[in-house]
Amino acid sequence: MAITPRIIFHLDMDAFYASVEQRDQPALRGRPVIVGGSPARRGVVCAASYEARQFGIRSAMPSSTAGRLCPNGVFMPPRMDQYREESRHIMALLRETGATIEQMSVDEAYLELTGIVKVPQREDVASSDPDASLYAAVPLARELKQRIATERGLTASIGIASNKLLAKLASDFQKPNGLTLIPDRDKVPFLRPLPVRAIHGVGEVTSGVLARAGLQTVGDLQDYRGDLRALVGSFGPALKRYAFGEDDRPLELGDDIKSISSEETFARDTEDRPQLRKCLWEQAEEIAGKLRRKQLAAHTVQVKVRYGDFTTVSRQVTLEDALVEARAIYRLACHLLARNRLVSRPLRLLGLGVSGLRDGTATQLPLFDGDSLSQPGLK
Repeated sequence: MAITPRIIFHLDMDAFYASVEQRDQPALRGRPVIVGGSPARRGVVCAASYEARQFGIRSAMPSSTAGRLCPNGVFMPPRMDQYREESRHIMALLRETGATIEQMSVDEAYLELTGIVKVPQREDVASSDPDASLYAAVPLARELKQRIATERGLTASIGIASNKLLAKLASDFQKPNGLTLIPDRDKVPFLRPLPVRAIHGVGEVTSGVLARAGLQTVGDLQDYRGDLRALVGSFGPALKRYAFGEDDRPLELGDDIKSISSEETFARDTEDRPQLRKCLWEQAEEIAGKLRRKQLAAHTVQVKVRYGDFTTVSRQVTLEDALVEARAIYRLACHLLARNRLVSRPLRLLGLGVSGLRDGTATQLPLFDGDSLSQPGLK
């Protein structure tokens, strides 16, 4: 008898922050909505509607750049309390399925429905099509999407597969308002043309190492006859399995790691910009390394400063798209320091942290043209 595969959904709300704003203000529907700081001040894009993304607007982009790319964009300040409240309603709908749920962020979750979805009982059907249980889950996915649309006025994309890796890829495949199933029998050809960055755990550093070895696509990984450990260390065996769509990771129901941070107390209070930039960059690299090793990505970046009189101030920014690369974390930290004028006097301590952690690595989009390790306020 064929082994019945697991049934995993990955649900991802479409342009969540911006979609909530468009729902609550009907006049914004169809317009390029940018959630974040004003382009007239030091700000950053937290999220963008699909209309705004057509102009090249992306999370973590400076609001001033977004304003130049999209002069008619509607800039809205983020309403995190509203987004969290909306998330509670959506997650409550998901729990009604009886699924085991791993919530990744306010707008994203995995659902395991193995044993819950009714599968065909006929022996001939099960033996002839081991993917029958996945197809049997499609009506439930459609029902979830319809309930979210009807009851919450929002759209979601759902990916269906036998594991987390494939379900996540499937949910991204036909956004927005998508529904994609990747049968086990089709997973290897589905993966072949994708860039290596599509694979769970492959970020900027790893993809660069693979590219230098001539491995650009997942198909290149599938065909590679060498030992990937020589290129990516202990991640090699897992990377090879992922390239063939094999992933036995369970849903994580605990949330043991809530944040990752790094701090430095200076021997003498300082406002020396080169020293502070160097410190911040080293902290960003340390945090990014931990994210890669733990195969996590972060939605929130926070900076903390302590002055000579022991006054401590912290500021943070939360993005819809998750981050994992050191350069992006560093850039946002510089933005927070500059926007809030936190280096207006010598610092005793400088700290950098990330939270809002989720499984996997984000597809890191370039933040700026001609990146350099400097930022207004830290020159």
